[in-house]
Amino acid sequence: MTIFEIDDVRGLSSEQVTEKIRTEGYNELPETKKRGIPGIILEVVKEPMFILLVASGLIYFFLGDITEGIMLMSFVVVIIGITVYQEQKTEKALEALRNLSSPRALVIRDGEQKRIAGREVVTGDILILSEGDRVPADGILLSSNHISVDESLLTGESVPVRKIPWTEGQSEQHPGGDDLPFIYSGTMVVQGQGLAEVKSTGSRTEMGKIGSVLQTVDRDDTRLKTEISWMVKTIATVGLFLCLIIVVVYGFTQGDWISGLLAGITLAMAILPEEFPVVLTIFLALGAWRISQKQVLTRHVPAIETLGSATVLCVDKTGTLTLNKMTVQTFFAGGVICDHDPTGANSVPDICHELSEYAILACKKDPFDPMEKALFHLSDGDFGKTEHIHTGWNLIVEYPLSAELLAMSNVWRSPDGNEFIIASKGAPEAIADLCHLPEPDREMLAEHINTLASKGLRILGVAKASFVLPELPEIQHDFEFEFLGLIGFADPIRPGIPEAVEECHSAGIRVIMITGDYPLTARSIAQQIGLHHADECITGSELEQIPEPELKDKIRTATLFARAVPEQKLRIVNALKANHEVVAMTGDGVNDAPALKSADIGIAMGGRGTDVARESSSLVLLDDNFTSIVSAVRLGRRIYDNLKKAMAYIFSIHVPIAGMSLIPVLFNLPLILMPVHIVFLELIIDPACSIVFESEKEESNVMNRPPRQKDERLFTRKTLFLSLLQGFVVLTIVFLVYLSAINRGLNEAEVRTLTFTTIVIANLLLILTNRSWSETMVQTIQTPNKAMGWVFAGTLIGLTLILIIPSLQNLFRFAPISFEEFITCVLAGVVSVLWFEVYKIWNSRQKRKEEADLLIQ
Repeated sequence: MTIFEIDDVRGLSSEQVTEKIRTEGYNELPETKKRGIPGIILEVVKEPMFILLVASGLIYFFLGDITEGIMLMSFVVVIIGITVYQEQKTEKALEALRNLSSPRALVIRDGEQKRIAGREVVTGDILILSEGDRVPADGILLSSNHISVDESLLTGESVPVRKIPWTEGQSEQHPGGDDLPFIYSGTMVVQGQGLAEVKSTGSRTEMGKIGSVLQTVDRDDTRLKTEISWMVKTIATVGLFLCLIIVVVYGFTQGDWISGLLAGITLAMAILPEEFPVVLTIFLALGAWRISQKQVLTRHVPAIETLGSATVLCVDKTGTLTLNKMTVQTFFAGGVICDHDPTGANSVPDICHELSEYAILACKKDPFDPMEKALFHLSDGDFGKTEHIHTGWNLIVEYPLSAELLAMSNVWRSPDGNEFIIASKGAPEAIADLCHLPEPDREMLAEHINTLASKGLRILGVAKASFVLPELPEIQHDFEFEFLGLIGFADPIRPGIPEAVEECHSAGIRVIMITGDYPLTARSIAQQIGLHHADECITGSELEQIPEPELKDKIRTATLFARAVPEQKLRIVNALKANHEVVAMTGDGVNDAPALKSADIGIAMGGRGTDVARESSSLVLLDDNFTSIVSAVRLGRRIYDNLKKAMAYIFSIHVPIAGMSLIPVLFNLPLILMPVHIVFLELIIDPACSIVFESEKEESNVMNRPPRQKDERLFTRKTLFLSLLQGFVVLTIVFLVYLSAINRGLNEAEVRTLTFTTIVIANLLLILTNRSWSETMVQTIQTPNKAMGWVFAGTLIGLTLILIIPSLQNLFRFAPISFEEFITCVLAGVVSVLWFEVYKIWNSRQKRKEEADLLIQ
């Protein structure tokens, strides 16, 4: 133990402090230039989906359809609002880090003790540190009175580390590990007192380095966003080009430029899929709401669609898989190992009562140390009602832990006597030394210690002694101690974790544990949760020696990393991404922030997590429950599946609409569709693709199939082919109805009525058949979908009113048709989708046959 006399320390002068602040700056992270709201809005306006949405809205306003125009423009406002909100939330990550790194500090300046703001600490300042203080800057200990520091914020290690005074020649090391003289900004003193000299402030501290990394890490655009942007650009270009051709051709051939302009606008409206940005916005917004019902908050909305393709889940042990709370796990007393069950009727077995009694007596009265807190919790159950809990005893003397003897003892006196009771606890080897155990007993004790250590437990030995003389000895060795036993501590895994990990495995998601903890502890936790390849552990020091190409190869199978520092966590995530993995990363500490931000999906703990981790993540677990991640992945896959169905439906329905807008112009036939008809169809299409498909139930194999490939498009060749084929079959049937009506000599209004009715019926049946690409309409119709019911009812009622009310007939330029003709339209609609139902039955049989062949083999 080394102690400086505080009275002899002068510290820096006011002039020195002023000069250092001028040259070095304040002890805070430098603020990056924040984008203002106009800058964020400008970025949104550049998005092709946004441009298409505005263009579609302007077309509706031009046509005089104020309601539809206002609806589309409202989506413009919503998109801008969501983007501005999310971007501003992201900007708060560094601000949260600055606040965390700037606590109040007690320093010596001009020979006086002063309490100052953490941001005013400068290099060379002398800090006075005590239990409960948060360290304001990086430095070295000049004097230490048995000081221990919780560095879990930087290392992920839940057990405090001992600190010793600095000696000449010691070089800087990473955070973590006992008996080092270095202290770090943002860590917490849990025991002892000390004096420290500040060596680094602001961005030069370990925490500051994390902040600097955080500034350089950017999120990539999601595959879906990139793909849809490309599709929108392509379709918009083609649509506008065709629109221009129609206007010119119609104007020159018919001499009617007004009708030509109307036909061109109709075709543009038919081709331009303004539903794309609307559907994507609504799916992700409703997806965020659905996921929030599973206690998962969405901060970065595109992460919802990325969830379905996650192939690797990187898990931080402390606080994520475990409770980040040390608990008593095992006792060893009287030669017997006993488990501690805090929920049981006899949580502390009778044989362990004395061991527990003296372990509690060896603690501080109001401890910061997590192990001592765990020992105090032993008195919460029935054991607390026994005579072994001594609330009225007086603490006389404390013999603190030292580098020479890793044990501490408390001397107590009972209220009714002069006998002193001594309780001691510490490293098992130190307690064995205090008890002067003979060599055979030490060897037997070592076997029990190894048994407990193999389970990843932290172990304390406990001993007792008594004393009757009036003067107490100066050192603990002068007492005659009796060895009582061992107590094993663990940071227990959260309930349901093994089941959640197994479900990840069945869904084809590889789980990797990255922790700052010791390999033995990490391996024990990995085995408890059922992690694959749990026996193979790569430490941070080993990782440091692995070159990038070899790391990329090793990381294809590695699932356990221990003693990892922040830079290494980020390196692991980046190596996985280099292997084309879709990486989800969970964490709660400051040390996790860069990796959380770099991962495809960063998942922070909401309860125990730091502000920095939360602000750097895409998702936040509100209940800190790892099992919520599995629910979020399940929903992410469902959302993507349903989004795919919705997009396929949009492609399908736009083919007959665009075709019946284009064909009459090209072949000089009567025009069928006008803007009013397109608007009516959009009133069906919009809620169908954005609400009906969004509310569809998940596919039965959603969590029993591997994740989709990272480079897999929303529309594979097969999906796009089947989607367009659906549309062309409907177009063919509708065109046949159209030609049949013309050949029968019906007037233009009657032809339009029959053709449009067929399109509407086929539209509804396209919705029904696209609800599932594996189950037939007969099967899916048995699954309730309230949104679909409302869409069907509204469409049929609206169509009926248009067909029978004269004023609406005139608006749509329709003519009355007979009931038989209406049934003909319905049958034509059924025929247009019947082939796809047959295809689904055939495809299902083929898959069953392939599965049967595999079983036979």
